Amino acid sequence: MPVGELTLDAQVAILFPPAAAAFITGCSCDLLINILLTILGYLPGHLHAFWLIYKKMQAEERYGRGGYIYVGNGEYQPAYAQPGGAPPAQPNYGATGGGYVH
Repeated sequence: MPVGELTLDAQVAILFPPAAAAFITGCSCDLLINILLTILGYLPGHLHAFWLIYKKMQAEERYGRGGYIYVGNGEYQPAYAQPGGAPPAQPNYGATGGGYVH
């Protein structure tokens, strides 16, 4: 994870933990949990937001940047079935596939 992105996530988590949870998980049950934890106390909301940031960092180390999909409960799965996290090749249409014969 780039240092700038980590710093931004941490700053948002410090200022308003539900916003950091929304940036990481989108509109999911983790966002609702973080909102409720922040209402119950500012520290529980922080702990949950930093836990989500930690899990995101682990996913980026394991699958590469952008090579994962959030599935809920702090869990991620690979976005692509190929090793290395590369997107599958797109089909070539017309003469762009290199199979064009003069």
